[in-house]
Amino acid sequence: MKQFIVFLGLLIVFVSCKQDAKKMIVTSEKKAATELKIKLYNYEQLAPLLAKKDAKTYVVNFWATWCKPCVKELPYFEKLYATYKKKNVEVVLVSLDFPNQVESRLIPFVKKKQLQSKVVLMADPDQDTWIPKIDKDWSGAIPATLIYNKESRVFYEKSFHYDELEKEVLKFLK
Repeated sequence: MKQFIVFLGLLIVFVSCKQDAKKMIVTSEKKAATELKIKLYNYEQLAPLLAKKDAKTYVVNFWATWCKPCVKELPYFEKLYATYKKKNVEVVLVSLDFPNQVESRLIPFVKKKQLQSKVVLMADPDQDTWIPKIDKDWSGAIPATLIYNKESRVFYEKSFHYDELEKEVLKFLK
């Protein structure tokens, strides 16, 4: 009888642990589905995004969560993405936030603002090397935007309002 009670107790523990494990797996799957991952790039990894020769027009905005003018213009890039994504326009938001603040600052910001454009993090600390490779006249100030396609390339070291941004993109779509 004593062995039966021990066996029954072990069976109950085993079954309840198995149920908890199933719950943990389901919870982890749900969490993974809603997790946001932001890819970190060095310049060599980012460079191919800045020189594609396909049928698209690319709008690459350099920004950071701590940059007030950058944050102010982000809705314009999101509106541009929503309006022109079916017209072969791709918007890439290159964050210049600090790599050690991706989890604490950048990801919560992207989620809160519900950014739909592609967001990547430039995590290359050698700015003196990669900034002039993006544009020889770029001082490194943000916001800054590169608009290009296989035929043309223009770099803007300035903030945009939506009408200005759309006007510049339309020049590339003609």
